[in-house]
Amino acid sequence: MSYIMKLREASESIDRRILNTALDLFVECGYYNVSVHDIQKQANVSIGSIYNHFGGKEGIAKALYYHVLSEMEELVNSVVAQKLGAVESCNQLIRLLFEQTESQRNTISFVLHAKHREFLPEEPPVCSATPFKAMRDIVQTGMANGEIRQCDPWVAAANVFGGAIRMIHLRLDGVIEQPLPTFYEELLKVTWQGMEVNQG
Repeated sequence: MSYIMKLREASESIDRRILNTALDLFVECGYYNVSVHDIQKQANVSIGSIYNHFGGKEGIAKALYYHVLSEMEELVNSVVAQKLGAVESCNQLIRLLFEQTESQRNTISFVLHAKHREFLPEEPPVCSATPFKAMRDIVQTGMANGEIRQCDPWVAAANVFGGAIRMIHLRLDGVIEQPLPTFYEELLKVTWQGMEVNQG
């Protein structure tokens, strides 16, 4: 199943239809304001299908959480596979996240904006999930190879990605009205000021 990097297909399997519907409803209405019947009605499936596939609303939320994180991991891995330098890899990830915020708003909102611990208390914080660890690893690699100035790894990763993620939050909240790619170049200049080691 794909959310982040592919558009939805015209004919989806029942489980995908349920998850895509739940994604939209959870983001637009809030997890606690959505019932299984709401999902069933909008997805045009039977209640039995929902319980057979997921066991209920929490099962849907958990499956959605892991599917979207898997897509996020695929996104990060696609950048890592290009074998770019650490700085350029970080830049590419920021660019892709900005683009996906515009084209797949609900997916990005679910992965970066939803308070998962409120409705999935047994799941680890999203910031400790594999794709976000991989993003921190890119920054650490950059420090190890001299591309990025040495400092505490958490501080470095927060400096590199924190501004972009905050801008995504502001865009999702409607505070920023312009499309995020509009700010890409300026954000990179500010992000790397003092972080990138002068190679000259």
